[in-house]
Amino acid sequence: MKNTCLDILEVTDQSTRRIPVEISRKPYEIIIGKGILHRIGEELNKAGIKKGVKILVVTNSDVAEPYSDLFIKSLKESGYEPTLLIIKAGESQKNPSSISLIHDAAFAAKLERGSLMIAFGGGVVGDMTGFAAATWLRGVSVVQVPTTLLAMVDASIGGKTGVNHKGGKNLIGAFHQPKLVLIDPLTLKTLPVREFRAGMAEVIKYAVIGDTKLFSLLEKHNDLSDLIELDYETLEEIISRSCSSKANIVALDEHESGIRAILNYGHTLGHAIETLCGYGTWLHGEAVSIGMVAIGELAIQLGSWSEDDANRQKALLKKAGLPTTWPKLNIEDVCQSLLGDKKVKEGKICFIIPKKIGVVGIKDDVNISSIKECLSRISHLD
Repeated sequence: MKNTCLDILEVTDQSTRRIPVEISRKPYEIIIGKGILHRIGEELNKAGIKKGVKILVVTNSDVAEPYSDLFIKSLKESGYEPTLLIIKAGESQKNPSSISLIHDAAFAAKLERGSLMIAFGGGVVGDMTGFAAATWLRGVSVVQVPTTLLAMVDASIGGKTGVNHKGGKNLIGAFHQPKLVLIDPLTLKTLPVREFRAGMAEVIKYAVIGDTKLFSLLEKHNDLSDLIELDYETLEEIISRSCSSKANIVALDEHESGIRAILNYGHTLGHAIETLCGYGTWLHGEAVSIGMVAIGELAIQLGSWSEDDANRQKALLKKAGLPTTWPKLNIEDVCQSLLGDKKVKEGKICFIIPKKIGVVGIKDDVNISSIKECLSRISHLD
């Protein structure tokens, strides 16, 4: 009988995987271990965070109910002074008003420059807490403790922080690297299936842009749509390979001036979907999935990659239970949204174009007429 992730929820052994993020200034580690939530305080001690430090823990109600007591208890037992802030869940909360709530809590907790914020939750919590930490007292340290698959493999790593503007996603933000990233895969047991699938979109992204072994590993599985279909070893391997991919790219290009842009594969069109459909209509990973299929069709149109590779990508996304059909959107509105994207340079839209499974390129000279042609075609595909 298969030993699934949900069969070993209470395992709390001390084994961990440690992945370095070798940025030039203040490198840090990603630590992956089942049950690591039980010893969060110990891991902060090991990372050199002194006892007695004031800590603001930012989370949402979905995470707070099952985990906050355990989390706060571990911090107190290790000699820290934690304060818990629970904010509303959802992409719609990712706005400047929520940052003000975090700043108010930091003031009330009397955080100092030597204090710490901990982002305990998904990508929305991580992005907002990171940005609040970057801007409080001109910068305090932040530790990322992601509890969703998407945050584990993507949002918690690399220092991108920020909130949405009504004109586009993540237009307000800053680079602020975490001091540490702590990942307990067992927290995924409380993650809704839809959120798990959204995280798989980012995993598949890493496979397409540069990890053929990961792509092959994913292709071997008949069902990637539910945690219960994976054994723990496979889950940990998926998370570790994805984290390593991002860590390696971030180390080469911390502030996205070059190769790091490939991490935006599927995101430019995905962000347009999120903006035009309304934040929260599509989960980020769902929009990225559709964006990956769309950019695959554009790559075929431009003669960049084969229809066979495009079909393999689409098959993986469907296997993960992700949407692959372009929504009904006005093409002119999509083009205007693309032109407002933060990655536009000198009026040119930058796309990450696939060449083959495991290889992508950066192309910043795709003309609007080609984009419109592609969008018109995929709008009529089932």
